[in-house]
Amino acid sequence: MSWEGWIIFALFWVVFVTTPGPNAVNCIQNGMTHGFRRALWGVLGIVTQATLFLLLSAAGVTALLAQAPEAFFWGKLVGAAFLVFLGVRGWLNANKPVKPRHVSAHSIYGRAFLIATINIKSVAGYFAAFTQFVQPDIPVWSQMWIIMPTALVITTLSYTGFTAIGAGLGRAAIGAVLNVWVRRAMALCFIIYGVLLGSASTPGRA
Repeated sequence: MSWEGWIIFALFWVVFVTTPGPNAVNCIQNGMTHGFRRALWGVLGIVTQATLFLLLSAAGVTALLAQAPEAFFWGKLVGAAFLVFLGVRGWLNANKPVKPRHVSAHSIYGRAFLIATINIKSVAGYFAAFTQFVQPDIPVWSQMWIIMPTALVITTLSYTGFTAIGAGLGRAAIGAVLNVWVRRAMALCFIIYGVLLGSASTPGRA
């Protein structure tokens, strides 16, 4: 990958991971609910998913999935239903005071990994990255030494930032009316993302 190609890829990835979506909403919620340091387990879940998807993309699995309409369709519906469920539950719990409770790091990590994995934006983004930025005349695994560190560092910084925003909102609004509305807004985002995911066009379908 040339220097110019790397810059273009890095800019693409910045836009890809900083555009608000389910991952960002989850990071903000984690920061509000669990505090910055503990919520970083959620960032680790997203980075794990990113690593997995980068490797699968390099192996051609992501491109293969994009060409399998039925699998893509059912996976999309499952992901949409899960996001709507999270949104409805968050909305119903918005009026309840946030009580300190222990949530395992494994739970925070697993939820973040699951949300990142079912996000249709992930499949589309990784597919776009590997069709637009990988040079076909150069072995793909030799290019991964540049692509993976760049993507993972930008991903980590982005979602750490969203987590910090959530932690700041939590400190400023915990127990206040504003906190209820912020939590409702986050819940509504999950519902909207779920509806958009469920209605998104599927490759191979009209």
